[in-house]
Amino acid sequence: MAKSLHTPEYEYFRALLVAAREKAALTQAEVSARLSHPQSFVAKYEGGERRLDVVEFIKVCVALEVDPHAVLTELQDWGST
Repeated sequence: MAKSLHTPEYEYFRALLVAAREKAALTQAEVSARLSHPQSFVAKYEGGERRLDVVEFIKVCVALEVDPHAVLTELQDWGST
């Protein structure tokens, strides 16, 4: 299985995170402050320059106030169509 940042599945995953941030009416800077990371951290995972590991993903979901399980379920449902 390819571990590319640019697979359709990973691009959809990134889109889900961007949509969650926008739905929460948060800027990248606000999310990065919640994560205690520079704004570039958020820009890089949203823009596909870096992958999130599972621990980072959960921390991002907490910062976005979104259920990680809901994000993964939506990704799984998209991938099964």
